[in-house]
Amino acid sequence: MELRIQSINFDATEQLKSFTEKKVKKLEKFHDGIIQAEVNLKVVKPETAKNKEAAIKIRLKHGEAFANKVADSFEEAIDLCVEALEKQIVKTKEKKER
Repeated sequence: MELRIQSINFDATEQLKSFTEKKVKKLEKFHDGIIQAEVNLKVVKPETAKNKEAAIKIRLKHGEAFANKVADSFEEAIDLCVEALEKQIVKTKEKKER
């Protein structure tokens, strides 16, 4: 799987990048047809409590999945996105198997 991480309005730390990579790669156990994952991390202005936005778009062999979440931290937003994507990927896989 090809993985691209883009940070908007800030510089992502290596720690955040490796956390993101680890979480997104876990999705491969739900579907072996993941071609590409695109992660956009953004600090939402103005500075408020919940201002960390994560958007993850995944290209599958037969379609794509997308999740966009806002939380207090990037880690939390990424976790929420990965959770939502797991459900979408499982649904897509089940539909294909019918």
